[in-house]
Amino acid sequence: MTFTLQELARTSGGELIGDPTLQITGAASLVEATPGEISFFGNRKYIGLLRKTRASAIFVPPDFAEPINAAHIRVSNPTKAFEEVLLKFAPKPITFAPGVHSSAVVDPSAQLGERVSIQPLAVIEPGARIGDDTIIGAGSYVGQETVIGSACLIYPNVTIRERSRIGSRVIIHSGAVIGADGFGFEMVDGRHQKIQQLGRVQIDDDVEIGANTTVDRARYGRTWIQEGVKIDNLVQIAHNVVIGKNSVIVAQTGISGSTRVGERVIIAGQVGVTGHIEIADGSIIAGMSGVSKSIPGGVWFGYPAVPLAQAKQQIAWVHRLGKLFARVKEIEKKLGL
Repeated sequence: MTFTLQELARTSGGELIGDPTLQITGAASLVEATPGEISFFGNRKYIGLLRKTRASAIFVPPDFAEPINAAHIRVSNPTKAFEEVLLKFAPKPITFAPGVHSSAVVDPSAQLGERVSIQPLAVIEPGARIGDDTIIGAGSYVGQETVIGSACLIYPNVTIRERSRIGSRVIIHSGAVIGADGFGFEMVDGRHQKIQQLGRVQIDDDVEIGANTTVDRARYGRTWIQEGVKIDNLVQIAHNVVIGKNSVIVAQTGISGSTRVGERVIIAGQVGVTGHIEIADGSIIAGMSGVSKSIPGGVWFGYPAVPLAQAKQQIAWVHRLGKLFARVKEIEKKLGL
């Protein structure tokens, strides 16, 4: 399949700078693109890659003025325009036929909507309800009285425990566990005694949860992942945590119990968050930070996490310690100390 640059400019609503008859046969990143392929540029930190790319054409922002040999198409959102072109060259998406596979186990009391697909070896327990057009992947488990909305994609080997509530258009990747017991114990007579975890997990519409991520059920009430939240692989969400709308949580982050994360928060990779605190709307927590107290907003970094400007100052001070020690020793030497 090939497209001319003129065709791509027209479909993306962009302004073409270059040969409109140039044939484009594929799409790739700036690093991997070869002649005949189109790429995209939307961040100044990748200017070095742009100058080295072998791509024949590039989607660029409207104010792009860098002198390059490749043809380019000015668009309002180069990333989105590139994605749309990439889909034109991608293989057709894999589809699953509606129906229940003969090896799946579906309790007679479970309610399945229209065009639901239950893949091999999946288990649907009593009282479960699954909405229209939802796919339950091979080997996945849906517990008693769990409700899953419409148009969800539950990949193979996902566990959704009893009485969980899943909204519509939710994507849950393989290995995720939704509704495992929260980590609750009380010391009694010198031994850890389990505290019953009697709550549930609620996941609202348009949430995506990555592979091998865990969202624990609440001790009472709910652990709540609100609308539009995107959670990466290998994330731990403890009992009674609330994640606000449209927040993003990156891989290997752990959030302790009863913490409330606001809306549009970005938590980068390997962040640790203590329990029973609040993170304000719009906060950004940089990678490998440790959050030990409530955060009022802004960008935070370090362990314990502090405002980014303060963290940078502290790092600069640490880097200067060697020179400071050397100066002190020299002064001590002159003073005969």
